[in-house]
Amino acid sequence: MKPVISFLNRLFCFYYDGFKNMSGWGRKVWIIIIIKLFIIIVILKIFFFQDFLNKNFNSDKEKSEHVLDQLTNSADNHD
Repeated sequence: MKPVISFLNRLFCFYYDGFKNMSGWGRKVWIIIIIKLFIIIVILKIFFFQDFLNKNFNSDKEKSEHVLDQLTNSADNHD
């Protein structure tokens, strides 16, 4: 366990020092990139990846039957 913690600590220090020593322009660009990625991920999660199975089915059996039906129907349609 100790080598994993040591590796993670060195990895964190590597990126922390790199960000700390970065120019002001580079730091602003990375902040913009991180903000854009966060917004894109949140919007995709809310609008495109809704929890369809939990909304429409009550039991695990119903969910699994629906998924199996969708997989087998889509395979039949492509032949």
